[in-house]
Amino acid sequence: MHSEPALQHDFSLRHLNTFGIDARARHYVRITAADQLAALLGEPRLAALPRLVLGGGSNLLLTGDFDGLVLHMASTGREVVGETADHVLVRAQAGENWHAFVEWTLAQGFGGLENLALIPGTVGAAPIQNIGAYGLETKDVFHSLTAFDPATGALATLDGPACRFAYRDSIFKHEAGRGLIIVDVTFALPRAWRPNLRYAELANELANEQSSERSGAENNGAGQGGAQPTPRQVADAVIAIRRRKLPDPAVIGNAGSFFKNPVVSAEQCAALLERHPALVHHRQEDGTVKLAAGWLIDQCGWKGKQLGAAGVYPKQALVLVNHGGASGADVQRLARAIQADVQARYGVLLEPEPVFV
Repeated sequence: MHSEPALQHDFSLRHLNTFGIDARARHYVRITAADQLAALLGEPRLAALPRLVLGGGSNLLLTGDFDGLVLHMASTGREVVGETADHVLVRAQAGENWHAFVEWTLAQGFGGLENLALIPGTVGAAPIQNIGAYGLETKDVFHSLTAFDPATGALATLDGPACRFAYRDSIFKHEAGRGLIIVDVTFALPRAWRPNLRYAELANELANEQSSERSGAENNGAGQGGAQPTPRQVADAVIAIRRRKLPDPAVIGNAGSFFKNPVVSAEQCAALLERHPALVHHRQEDGTVKLAAGWLIDQCGWKGKQLGAAGVYPKQALVLVNHGGASGADVQRLARAIQADVQARYGVLLEPEPVFV
């Protein structure tokens, strides 16, 4: 058993959300082990309070103070827990930094998570949002997770189907699973690894890097063929792209991509293409079409603009930022203005990625 965590009051959440919103929690507790949840939420007074489970705060917009109990999941640890004929199973505690975990898997010689490098947040939040980037989503490498159920006071194991993964969605964002608290996540990483280069931007980045390496080798009198990239090289390419395009939350407050890429029918896309031939779109296997939210926002003239202290990042229109001192309401007002413009021009409603609290 672990020691009982200290309950704090009127606690600032400014440094626990990547937007840097200065909101406060009525009660706050830092959780470092699953058994602390059972002890804490076994107290009727605390169990009855509104509850916010917080990881890295990277997919969250605090629109005001939270008049309830904040559970900050800060448990750490990662390990290889098993293997199958095709996969190695690795587990990380909910409070582990996501990017640090990806780097750890690469250092162990395991590929599979490299396309998700440098995504801010914690491991426990990854299944909730079914985080994804460059052609890979959490569900593609997911094995199972352990969750604490406050209603029963017990731990439960959920596999992929039980998590009901969808595009930036899972059971944890709906009534059936919203109350569950993720305490650890296990991933199945492939033994027969192959690079996932479905996204042209990533493939081009790697091609340019390999071209530069070949040029350097030729200048040194050595030849080098177009070898398949390693997981480390793919991760480095992803990191380079993200650093060019996205702001560092430690420097300027943001929650990464603020809007989901909207998915429309083939008919709706065809109608849009008649009016907007340059429309950026990607056809999906199920016949629907995914539109580029960043392109839609950019075309409406929002890139680099501000409403007060909240603004749109000049290098990527999909990212809303806190230029300093913005409230959650400021960011929310900016988001609504962007939604209204995109809907008026394209007939498409952009859906925010972050959870509004």
